[in-house]
Amino acid sequence: MTTPAILFPGQGAQTEGMGRDWAEAFPAARAIFERADRALGIPLTEMCWSRGDEVNRTDVAQPGILATSVAITSVLQERGLDLSRTPLVAGLSLGEYTALWAAGSLTFEDALRLVRLRGEAMQKASEAIPSSMTSLMGATEDQARAVAADGAKVGICQVANLNAPGQIILSGELRALDAAEAAAKDHGVRRTRRLVVAGGFHSECMRPAATQLAAALQSVTIRAPRVPFVSNVTALETSDPERIRAQLAEQVCAPVLWERSMRLALGRGLREFLEPGPGTVLAGILSKIDPEARVRSAAKPADLAAAESA
Repeated sequence: MTTPAILFPGQGAQTEGMGRDWAEAFPAARAIFERADRALGIPLTEMCWSRGDEVNRTDVAQPGILATSVAITSVLQERGLDLSRTPLVAGLSLGEYTALWAAGSLTFEDALRLVRLRGEAMQKASEAIPSSMTSLMGATEDQARAVAADGAKVGICQVANLNAPGQIILSGELRALDAAEAAAKDHGVRRTRRLVVAGGFHSECMRPAATQLAAALQSVTIRAPRVPFVSNVTALETSDPERIRAQLAEQVCAPVLWERSMRLALGRGLREFLEPGPGTVLAGILSKIDPEARVRSAAKPADLAAAESA
């Protein structure tokens, strides 16, 4: 049976208690959470499982999602998943770090420490500049760029996520998003929705975080991926470690080219995908890009049989 391409979720997939059911059922998953607590020197497991809304903090959600995705993948590896045979790995924003772990480019501990720092830096940047994100329902890319340009007349405002047809997100300062939302109908966008997020991710509002992350990345070993890895920044396969290093820093302020990344995978004939991690966000997005693509999610232990059949 063909080994599926593997997709890892990003921030927004977190839920209180994520991964707990896997850790209680499988020692391999529990071991990953224990390693995460030791590597970070904080009770990440407790923060994710039993501290209520704390799991939604950017600096908790990011390492928590990575640890949960790695824990689930580790269980699947025990049951026969061979990461070295997957035809492609990719991750949405934060999920790139999990994808690079799966590709052998980053160690688990390095990936975890990087995303903890990334989350802290992004949280700090969010507090420094009042900012957020807005979904443009049903917009085309041209419409989204026109709406963003109107918002940019009064502050930082740019296209942040090109996820799927009709699923495009703007990011920027609050006053700029207000202006963009007010102008949306003038460009044929009938509906907008302000997202509940800490700040304007994937925009210039995050520039201080990108600078801090770039410095941290200099001290981390990044190896060439052992399987094809697709970058959010370019929607192209990237194998050079130094280019990956630069793109991880650039990604904090750059738009996420997810639809283009998935079309690259689909263009290579890939139709079978696996999503190990909390939630089923990526399965939903891919169904809008290609309804015939098959994504098996592994969010709960009950999903294990379907995931194994992949």
